[in-house]
Amino acid sequence: MEWPIVRIALICALGLLLLSAGIEDARTREIADRKNIAIALIAPLWWWSSGWALWPDIAIQIALGIGLFLLFALAFRVGMMGGGDVKMIAALALWLPPQPLMRMLLLMSLAGGAVTVAMLIDQRVARARRSGPIEVPYGVAIAIAGLLLLREPIFNPFLPR
Repeated sequence: MEWPIVRIALICALGLLLLSAGIEDARTREIADRKNIAIALIAPLWWWSSGWALWPDIAIQIALGIGLFLLFALAFRVGMMGGGDVKMIAALALWLPPQPLMRMLLLMSLAGGAVTVAMLIDQRVARARRSGPIEVPYGVAIAIAGLLLLREPIFNPFLPR
């Protein structure tokens, strides 16, 4: 059974959480764990409201989330990414089947490149004020990619899955 009203509420909640996390990362270079936990914990409600079969759909989503967490944890280990960014990618992976997830990762990479270029330009312009390596708020890129994905057909509460 599908529940369009519940799906609309969950999509709105996800959008607000992504927007909030992106703004927080831009301001503080941190993403609160409670936001990533909320994204992850409302994913099962999304599965239920979308009428996903228990297995293998859910098992695939959990495997994708764990796999991406482990992959990006390596980037964290070498200092290329923050811990909140890694958790946000994994939490968002719980929402997206494989093909939309690949699109999200591509959009995230493109947005991350744009954010990095913007940070480099800002550092050059503000050279007198700051020195040292730049801290790229990659959560902004993840949030942008996630928000763009909300236009995908899988998020249309009025289309059958």
